[in-house]
Amino acid sequence: MNKPEAARRLIQWAIELSEFDIRYLPRNAIKAQALADFIAEFTPSHSDLDEVDEAETWVVYLDGSSTLHAGGIGVILKSLEGDKLKYAARLQYQTTNNEVEYEALLKGLELAKSLRAESVVVQGDSQLIIGQVNGTCEVKEKRMKKYLSRVKCLIKKFKVASFLQIPREENMEADALAKATSTDG
Repeated sequence: MNKPEAARRLIQWAIELSEFDIRYLPRNAIKAQALADFIAEFTPSHSDLDEVDEAETWVVYLDGSSTLHAGGIGVILKSLEGDKLKYAARLQYQTTNNEVEYEALLKGLELAKSLRAESVVVQGDSQLIIGQVNGTCEVKEKRMKKYLSRVKCLIKKFKVASFLQIPREENMEADALAKATSTDG
């Protein structure tokens, strides 16, 4: 208010608005009890937390696609409520079919954990990868052993993790994502 221009404009507005009976009332501070009541009302109870744990199971559909120069991964996460999150990525290096399947699996587990999922049901159409994770297929190659080791470390972060091999027809959405990102062009 030290500047004459600012004071002049303020006085001008006061004159203009005086006919409307507008009054300035300072805002009252929020009382501590009102804040405490608000926090108490919106903090979940133990029964609410139990319901949240049940709802934190996610189904993870995954697939990988490998071409001569690149690979693509497709991951779809689906909540029990039916919410779907889709993720696709192009791997800018030459990969094998099994490597892209493992990359998709790793990304699916990482995404599920970032959503605070406590349990996951991972579904993929690669019989070999799902079999290796479940322990029904042997891992022979050194590189695949490293992938499996990384997967096992991620699995430990979940309360429950199960892996199911599904027919390719039931995995078409993840397959389409993976193929779209792996194509040259």
